[in-house]
Amino acid sequence: MYVLLVASSFNSLTQRVHAELRDHGHRVAVELALPDVRLTDAVRRHAPDLVIAPMLRTALPEEVWASHTCLIVHPGPVGDRGPSSLDRAVQEQVVRWGVTVLQAGAEMDAGDVWASVECAVPPVGKSDLYRGEIADAAMKAVLLAVDRFACGTHTPLPQDPATARTRPHLRQERRRIDWAVDSTERVLRMLRAADSQPGVRDELLGAEWYLHGGHPEDRLHGRPGELLATRSGAVCRATTDGAVWIPELRAVRPPGGPAQVKLPATVALADRLPALRERPAPLHTNPGRRTWSDIGYREEGQTGFLSFSFPGGAMSTDRCRRLLAAYRTACTRPTSVLVLGGGRDFFSNGIHLGVIEAAPDPAEESWANINAMDDLVEAVLTTTDRLVVAAIGGNAAAGGAMLALAADEVWCRSGVVLNPHYRLMGLHGSEYWTYTLPRRVGAAVAERLTSQALPLSADAAARLGLVDRTLPCAPAAFAGETARLAARLAALPSTQSRIAAKKGRRERDEAARPLAAYREAELSVMRRTFFDPAAPYHALRRAFVRKETPAATPEHLVRPVPDRHVTTPPARPDAGTGAAGFRGAARVTGLAEQDGAPGPAGC
Repeated sequence: MYVLLVASSFNSLTQRVHAELRDHGHRVAVELALPDVRLTDAVRRHAPDLVIAPMLRTALPEEVWASHTCLIVHPGPVGDRGPSSLDRAVQEQVVRWGVTVLQAGAEMDAGDVWASVECAVPPVGKSDLYRGEIADAAMKAVLLAVDRFACGTHTPLPQDPATARTRPHLRQERRRIDWAVDSTERVLRMLRAADSQPGVRDELLGAEWYLHGGHPEDRLHGRPGELLATRSGAVCRATTDGAVWIPELRAVRPPGGPAQVKLPATVALADRLPALRERPAPLHTNPGRRTWSDIGYREEGQTGFLSFSFPGGAMSTDRCRRLLAAYRTACTRPTSVLVLGGGRDFFSNGIHLGVIEAAPDPAEESWANINAMDDLVEAVLTTTDRLVVAAIGGNAAAGGAMLALAADEVWCRSGVVLNPHYRLMGLHGSEYWTYTLPRRVGAAVAERLTSQALPLSADAAARLGLVDRTLPCAPAAFAGETARLAARLAALPSTQSRIAAKKGRRERDEAARPLAAYREAELSVMRRTFFDPAAPYHALRRAFVRKETPAATPEHLVRPVPDRHVTTPPARPDAGTGAAGFRGAARVTGLAEQDGAPGPAGC
């Protein structure tokens, strides 16, 4: 079928729906619901068989849902209604939740149900949950709904008004933290329910901020609300019975001014932060401790696990350098397999565009950041005394995707979305991609991936050779599955011979063309872009980090991606009804605001 995705932004869920519908043989295009664009005209031009709205913050015009079957993806179980569904689920600590695909109409979230799928709710932040368990459930529900629509005989089920519950937008007054009386657990609930967007508005050091993210701390104590320490860019703030680490802050938007940039807390507070003790987390943390670290290391037999988790997958110069130092330490250990990553959320999205935008000299910070990324990738590429496995449990894009390709094997959770390209940020890219990407997929496919700039599912990446193994497991199970497979790899008799062969292959590649030549060629293009004030990169970066609304849907999304497997699409059902002739009622949004960025979160 020809499926048109209508969304407020090309966020992670919309990207996943786009990628997996293509995998299933459908032609897919995207139209963004933008203020100055008539969505009715856009849909009419496409004339799709089906419209799906994976993430929509505005109402579909009646002209659209009255003439096309429109399916809304609502991040809540059947009967749940309102724009802050997932925020409330996290804040109220529910243990089970769900996703409902319902038909659009006049009343918000009241449409007939085409599919619904339940999921577990682990104690993680809203955006992590959204990209993990919620996205998995949403994808199952979308594929089920699409199959039901295509069959032409399915009748969607009306909702029971007696069991429906409509709740309003979760405003800041319902998110507020009272540091004088709130326990650590309540503070964490508030922070996790707003971690990516909108944040929790609060006063700190004489200014108003949005707090983003929260992690418990069990050993530091102080006067409630007091700042106690710093760690890796985060600040530790006392609660009534402990403390929490807050990784990121965002200044409140000034009246009439631009949206502010989300930054590591110590960077945001740089002009007012008092002298606080930096308390680095040990690389080896006791599993029983309640504390936070963005980098950790552990060993199981002959396998080492170097984990990292950076907010938004963004790797600033500092984060790259700290991860490189940890990597070098891990390489001194007597292991035969080293697993890089393995967390449940973002693997990496490359350089930190927010830190770059806020820097006194964005060009110089861009240059420092890309060189720090290259140093890290080079260290992985030149490791010849063990096998390195990149374990991608969450999405990866741009330089973060290329970081994974430096490893000997790439293992990927089945629900991951990969964006192995840089073009949408106006960059040529570095991280040795001109060496690693063609080496895996060939020059022609590498050119296609970097020029088309479309998201890939894990399965599609495996078919292309970009990924060596996909793990069909829940986000919470990925680390355990990775550990099991890594232990098996380390125990294989062939592993030592592979390590020996790896060293010889690296020497032959170096003789053919040194790694330094790839880096020099890539960075020469990047440097010209960084230090050219007229280069599109600067405006694109600014628009990305400040969440500026685009004037139109990007052309590469509007253009339908053809299906290469089915030459004749199924016959289109009658316009204006479902395949069985039903038109239900609808909803407007579905969540307050998740990772509503227009593309990959870094480069």
